[in-house]
Amino acid sequence: MEIRNEDIESVTVQIPEGHSHIRTAITLKDGTSFTLQEASMSNILRAFVAVKTHPTKRSVTLRGVQPDGQKLKRGYAEWQLLEDEGQ
Repeated sequence: MEIRNEDIESVTVQIPEGHSHIRTAITLKDGTSFTLQEASMSNILRAFVAVKTHPTKRSVTLRGVQPDGQKLKRGYAEWQLLEDEGQ
């Protein structure tokens, strides 16, 4: 699916009542809507900036993983989008 600017009805970035992390809610003109959690948006943004600013890097692939046996830092999501090093 490719989403163009003209396909988007609205984008709301907020910290919902009772939460401490940002949510990004996107509603398309066809009525489809989806919400991305802060961890997802942060990782996507990090990959975007890496490709945009790196002199030779042309792509970054993030993969959803659940780190095994590692103690997660407080506030970090159990599932992480990590850069695919095999790229």
